Amino acid sequence: MKRSWIKRTGYRAMRALFRLTGIVLFQYRCIGREKIPSQGGVLICSNHQSNLDPMVVGMQSQRRMNYLARKSLFDSFLLGWMIRFLDAISIDRDGLGFAGLKQTLSCLRNGEIVLLFPEGTRTDDGELLELKPGVCSLVRRGKVPLVPVGIDGPFQAWPRSSLCPHRDVVRVVVGDPILPDEIEQWDDEQLLAELKGRIQQCLEQARQRRQISRQLPAG
Repeated sequence: MKRSWIKRTGYRAMRALFRLTGIVLFQYRCIGREKIPSQGGVLICSNHQSNLDPMVVGMQSQRRMNYLARKSLFDSFLLGWMIRFLDAISIDRDGLGFAGLKQTLSCLRNGEIVLLFPEGTRTDDGELLELKPGVCSLVRRGKVPLVPVGIDGPFQAWPRSSLCPHRDVVRVVVGDPILPDEIEQWDDEQLLAELKGRIQQCLEQARQRRQISRQLPAG
């Protein structure tokens, strides 16, 4: 997708601002970012703890990410403007919908990165939920590497019950990609199990690193 100079520059500026904020407020660290392919279409699959998650996952990559956003969010004045500026992909409450699926596949086929939260909604307790079966259709049509990501800390920093975020420790772990050739060997049930297992493994690693960091003395 060709974007204007303003959009390209604006994205880089927001990513830099998010990184600075993440380091200052959340002691943000990411492990394994080099595992994200440097070119070609990629589907990032992460657990979903908080409204912070798109920023937490997106700011660790040097490549631009495409985000999915609920259709209702586009009605918000400030947030709606921002997600339009970022070329967010509109999704229905129950899933991508035809238009969202078409736009997502177009991004992947144009060699871009798309961030997906396969649980479909934020967790209520910080733990990984079951993945939505509809993810399989997108994965199989996309024919791109899947990169599992585990994040821990956004649930504590900005839980669903809170109106705004507060200071905490956030850790992100990027796992090894699942390649299209591997995906073709599995049925949908096996694919979901494998993807969930890898996200869970990344989540556990992120949680361990976060706990260690919180135990270290300040300074």
